[in-house]
Amino acid sequence: MIALYIVIAIVIFIIAASGIKIVRPWQKGLVERLGKYQRTVDSGLTIIVPFMEKMIKVDMREQVVDVPPQGVITKDNVVVEVDAVIYYEVTDPVMVTYNIANYYLAIIKLAQTNLRNVVGDLALDESLISRDVINSKLRQILDDATDKWGTRVTRVELQRIEPPVDVTEAMHRQMKAERDRRAMILEAEGHKRSAILKAEGDAEAIKKVAEAERFKKLTVAKGEGEAITTVYKAIHDGNPTNDLIAIKYLEALEAIANGKATKVFLPIEASGILGSIGGIGEILKEKVNRVPEPPETHYRGQ
Repeated sequence: MIALYIVIAIVIFIIAASGIKIVRPWQKGLVERLGKYQRTVDSGLTIIVPFMEKMIKVDMREQVVDVPPQGVITKDNVVVEVDAVIYYEVTDPVMVTYNIANYYLAIIKLAQTNLRNVVGDLALDESLISRDVINSKLRQILDDATDKWGTRVTRVELQRIEPPVDVTEAMHRQMKAERDRRAMILEAEGHKRSAILKAEGDAEAIKKVAEAERFKKLTVAKGEGEAITTVYKAIHDGNPTNDLIAIKYLEALEAIANGKATKVFLPIEASGILGSIGGIGEILKEKVNRVPEPPETHYRGQ
């Protein structure tokens, strides 16, 4: 009898323990009673009625879905391999549980279908440089389509867009040719700029030299003019006589005569000065005539 009571107690304990459920912090619990949705419980300890109620746990964390690679025909009829990654999170555990049977498979097929539509509207060159545009359009389409499933698509990222091998090689050759063309243009521009700078430098140097020569000549001319002005001013201030002028003129003629010139042209004004010279000669002659002759010496014994 005691053994029967022990067995009954153990059975009751097992049944009571089966009604104790623990919900983790990132989960939501959906309680069903006799196959009908009853309530949603948060994380923590929850007790349900054994055999009558059942709990379904829903993960509320952000999930990642890897879309397998597929061939997509672009607008210019080039087949490219495209794959993507989808990030989503559950917003309503009831709708994601009861409105869709296999959410993972459904979002993959939906992403593949819309990826063909989005990439198919673009040419190859546009699709290669428009990753952000494709990501944005695809995320918006998937988010609108999965709203009734109680999820929200947070981000869509294209992993790769690979054109065929022959197209890739042609693109590499085109890119190399374009870079060679740019290099040649830059080199030609550099030579052109160098020649222009050299010509400008030569012109500036010639200009500076000419300005220096002009300044030198102006300075020398100014100095000579000031010297002549000073000399003539001193002469006029000293009130020279014609005799002094005549002597200076003779000194000038002597300097001219010592040169290599075969002909000497005298200015018209020289007649007055030569007259002064003649006057000076007469005066010197008169002075010489006035000098007394030495007395005759008489030697004894003659």
